[in-house]
Amino acid sequence: MKNLLYSRFWRLHFFAALFITPLLLSLTLSGIGYLFFTDVENRLYDDYFFGESHKEEVLTIDDAVEKAESAFAGYSTTKVIMLEEPYNTRLTLSNGTKQKYVFLDDHNQMVGSQDADYTFSNIMRNTHSSLFIGGTFVNYLVELAACWTIFLLLSGLYMTFKGNLLKKGKSENKRQKSKRLHALVGTIITIPMVMFISTGLLWSAFQGSMLADIASENPTFGYPLLQQKPPTSDDSEIPWATRQLEAPTSEGEHAQHHGGGAVRYTNDSQMTIAQLEKEINSMNIAKPYSIIYPSNGEGVYTVAKASNSGVTGLDVKPTAEATMYFDQYSGKFIDQVNYDDYGPLAKFFTWGIPLHEGHLFGWPNKLLNLVVCLAFLAVIVWGIRTWILRRKKGELSAPPQISHKISMPFIIFLVILGIMMPLFGASLIAVVVIEFILLGWQTKKKLRAQETK
Repeated sequence: MKNLLYSRFWRLHFFAALFITPLLLSLTLSGIGYLFFTDVENRLYDDYFFGESHKEEVLTIDDAVEKAESAFAGYSTTKVIMLEEPYNTRLTLSNGTKQKYVFLDDHNQMVGSQDADYTFSNIMRNTHSSLFIGGTFVNYLVELAACWTIFLLLSGLYMTFKGNLLKKGKSENKRQKSKRLHALVGTIITIPMVMFISTGLLWSAFQGSMLADIASENPTFGYPLLQQKPPTSDDSEIPWATRQLEAPTSEGEHAQHHGGGAVRYTNDSQMTIAQLEKEINSMNIAKPYSIIYPSNGEGVYTVAKASNSGVTGLDVKPTAEATMYFDQYSGKFIDQVNYDDYGPLAKFFTWGIPLHEGHLFGWPNKLLNLVVCLAFLAVIVWGIRTWILRRKKGELSAPPQISHKISMPFIIFLVILGIMMPLFGASLIAVVVIEFILLGWQTKKKLRAQETK
């Protein structure tokens, strides 16, 4: 039974590694790139982040927003990001399908703009999460590779100790040395890798969505109701005749070309960003934070401080996370949600994602993630090398099916992982079908061989 369990792990470990290695290389390399995106962007976009327009006229932030929207027809400002010195203010503009970032100096004059899809951070993030292709299938494929990586690490750990792979032989050949190094480094990084992958699954397409739904449907365990259903503004200051009108939509050739899209809601009674800033300053709310425009006549201004914004210069400590709501007409502070209001699952999100991204505890976090990623690349290389040295010419040299008996410990292990990672569990069905097909083919091959004798 022990040999049967080992052979089951070895066979599935081999095929899993064979099929997902290209994805693992992409995930690891893009992860390393994203790990240092703030450092890269501070240098790469130095002129945008810290530069000046060299214009003497001082604009209000609201005039700057109008000017930016005039420069990009069909785009509307959805967010104003106030960053600490020496960073410039950043606007997020959208036409419904695409986004642009516009940077303002201390005179609120435009310094430059970026296409959001092609910034370094977004390229690395999109490559890491969806191979820069996008689409549900690709997102699921990347998530599936992450789930199977956890299986590879845990099954490798079992085989390492069961097969006594860490012991150096007296006459060790190249294959045995490569196999030992593969097992040694894999054992060392198993715990941190499982931790990093698990925190990465928090915002994955399938499992991340499930966890987000759980956090939303169980406020005491996840996110407070106030954050899920923000308060509304008092629209009594809007003339009755205009309250029934729909929010304006983008017009013009550019907007039509991109299918229209979301715009910021405005009306004559709405408080300006400059006026809102006075309210924010009176409450001693420190930068950095985002100001998000209302989406309709009853919406509120949202001022948010996040620990995993993905924007250079915007992230705060998890315990400093806050979402504040202001009436869009009077500017009156309505309510807020702080870190202390989160349930256990929401707090796990808040700590886990920055840990995965490498900015939870500064440079030590980045270095730890980098070392683990480089070690994982070494494990992949040694694994491939071990297989190449073992492989016979013209053959796959996969671990054989030495028995067709069912190994209950193996089944129990897979069921537990399948429950913890539903997408992994679903993929096991396909694995079982393939194994049965291979088993039937091998059985027929043996019968034909016996008939020819």
